[in-house]
Amino acid sequence: MTPETPLVIEKLTFRYRDRKTPAIRDISFSAGPGEILLIAGASGCGKTTLIRCINGLIPRSYKGEASGRILLNGQETVGWALAKISQTVGTVLQDPERQILGTKVLHEVAFGLENLAMPRPEIIARVDESLNYLNISYLRDRETFNLSGGEKQKVALAGVLAMRPSILLLDEPLASLDPASAYETLDMVRRLADEGMTVLMIEHRVEDVLRIRPERVMFMSEGQVKYLGSLEGLEKVVDYHEVKLPAKAILERAARDPAPAELNVLPGVSSQDSPQSALVKFENVAFSYQPETEVLHGINLEIKRGDVIAVLGPNGAGKTTFVKHAIGLLKPKSGNVLVNGRNTREASVAQIASTLGYVFQSPSHMLFAPTVREELAFGPKNLLHPKDQIEKEVKEALQIVNLSEMEKDPPLALSFGQQKRVSIAAILAMHSRILVMDEPTAGQDYHNYMSFMDAILQLPGFEAILFITHDVDLAVIYANRVLMVADGTIVADGSPREVLGDVQRLEKCRLVPTSLLSLNLERWPRTGRFLRAEALAHIH
Repeated sequence: MTPETPLVIEKLTFRYRDRKTPAIRDISFSAGPGEILLIAGASGCGKTTLIRCINGLIPRSYKGEASGRILLNGQETVGWALAKISQTVGTVLQDPERQILGTKVLHEVAFGLENLAMPRPEIIARVDESLNYLNISYLRDRETFNLSGGEKQKVALAGVLAMRPSILLLDEPLASLDPASAYETLDMVRRLADEGMTVLMIEHRVEDVLRIRPERVMFMSEGQVKYLGSLEGLEKVVDYHEVKLPAKAILERAARDPAPAELNVLPGVSSQDSPQSALVKFENVAFSYQPETEVLHGINLEIKRGDVIAVLGPNGAGKTTFVKHAIGLLKPKSGNVLVNGRNTREASVAQIASTLGYVFQSPSHMLFAPTVREELAFGPKNLLHPKDQIEKEVKEALQIVNLSEMEKDPPLALSFGQQKRVSIAAILAMHSRILVMDEPTAGQDYHNYMSFMDAILQLPGFEAILFITHDVDLAVIYANRVLMVADGTIVADGSPREVLGDVQRLEKCRLVPTSLLSLNLERWPRTGRFLRAEALAHIH
């Protein structure tokens, strides 16, 4: 390590070529060796743009007007090639799908080293060292296509660590990880920093990151740094509706504000309705991607009207595979899946879409239209909705996800968090009877995901909602039923209190009790239900 400060930013401003206003304005700070700097802020506030400036993607891949200086170890990076920058700065992107190029894990982790024309024995040694460091040596010979989102995230990180950078940029590294993997990743980040690496981490899961005591926190809003300082100072300057703070911190502040209004969940489903036949039924379903390895075994369950189901479980447990059976993207190897009494083997994905709308984990798998508006109109058009109805559906969906001002923007030019909201809005506009979401809050700031989850649950059109999540608090606040999936089977199915109250089972399934869950379990004798911290603050 040179005596110079590893990273210095001076008066950095950047405006994308297709935007009228700068994405970041007049940013100055430095980061030292062994420091973890946590960067928080709403989706679209400029965090990812800042990272792109540091790693050289701006102005090399993303064009626009830039001013200010970036110094790595005391040297300006203006004339440097990307290959040179990448030997000092390693980046793990928010969406691992966009970073992984190799078909096998071994080739993927070796990719950067091969580009530097390193000798083969050294490449293999570095790959194995990197996989070992992250405890994922068992993935070495696996195909990247068949990895879960969390496994892909770890492989992308292994590829970066193999390059041995002195500065590590992490853009939402916890977004796709189960809680136990997130804690392991955070502990590893702390270890890297303690060994001298400079780490800049963009993360909405602020409460989780506080565990490893980042040296400083930066809070950004509308392209500018609004706060840069200690953790203690952050709690004083940010709005608890914007940044997710520990439950006890929210409790103290929310007690001084008016009590939140009660949610009218799934208003189209009356509690007086007589029990209906199942909307979706799994009958002893088994499935495997490769003949020798079964991914799902003996899945039996029903999804009924009024269900708000959270699907929890470790990375690679089979959660997404299970959900893809409900929407007909996958057909069972044995057993049956029935949607409205019809076997999915006999129905096309398009026919199932009028009953089940599916939001993918990775928005890049869904988005293709030139504008956000056209993206949202695509589904309703294919379902032959009348033209005036489509206009109304698009407008409503944009309002729910807080993107009304971006209807003319190209979806793929938006931030990852905004793309995620577009993909959710595209399904909302179709008015399917059941909404199925894979990691709906990944990459979302706290305010946006709470407001769109509130809005979605109060829509009159849905009869049931199912969401896969690693966010235990999402299940605490919104679910009336929790499915715990592990090793391709359903290990628990019941009310949030029954399933989440079993701490031993939670830990076995790589889930970690949160401060909000602990608070709810403690206050259960008084409340008799699970509530968000803002509501708990008003129950005495």
